[in-house]
Amino acid sequence: MKNRFKEFLALHHKTEPLQIGNVWNVQSAQVYDKLNFEAIGTSSAAVAGSLGFADGEEMSFDDYLFVIKRIAATTSALLTVDLEGGYGNSPEAICSNIIKLHDIGVVGINIEDSIVRDSQRSIVNANEFAMKLKQITELLVEADVQVFISVRADSFLLGLPNALEDALTRTKLYQDTGVHGLFFPCITQITDIEKVTALSRLPVNVMCMPGLPDFNELQNAGVKRISAGPFLNMNIYKSLESLIEKIAAENSFASLFNGVTS
Repeated sequence: MKNRFKEFLALHHKTEPLQIGNVWNVQSAQVYDKLNFEAIGTSSAAVAGSLGFADGEEMSFDDYLFVIKRIAATTSALLTVDLEGGYGNSPEAICSNIIKLHDIGVVGINIEDSIVRDSQRSIVNANEFAMKLKQITELLVEADVQVFISVRADSFLLGLPNALEDALTRTKLYQDTGVHGLFFPCITQITDIEKVTALSRLPVNVMCMPGLPDFNELQNAGVKRISAGPFLNMNIYKSLESLIEKIAAENSFASLFNGVTS
């Protein structure tokens, strides 16, 4: 199978930010394919929800891998995978999972620096996580496997009181571990974004959130990648709920076909 890592890496160094289409099954991935998106990425929360699990590695890696295999087999866009904490307790186990993804054509992964225990998410020690990242990247080099590693730093997602300071500290540590990009979900203030991108030597990814500046502003602030996270999935199923309620209230399928032409 052709390795498209370099193609994916190059998309992070263009003038315009790379827009990642976040997907949770084959159907959602094929919509982005039809619209000629260059890259798609799984949303772990959306995939988990579609299988009846909560986010936070509640589903097994084998269950997740099955979904990813189907997406990879039926779409042409470059595919990156939200690997959460890596689905493994050691760098070796995480590396093994990354290699399995690579072998089915996945070109990138997200790995996050927070963990979920008893339904509570907490951030891990930055220095320890940086050491773990370095071990993972070294193991991948030894295995001659090239996968774009984007590190999700959860300082803003967790609403830490010193979120910006913590994010900058993690930026300094993580960018020297051999990874390829940094991801800061829930960062929305343009001044915070500018400070992070100014410090980072790696392309920075931000995610859809209320109050996030538009794409032109993000580009001017130095952002190189923009993702939707689980929000399209949430919006679609909220709309589905409203439509079903309307059908039930009207005792008719007429509203299902409003605006539909043959």
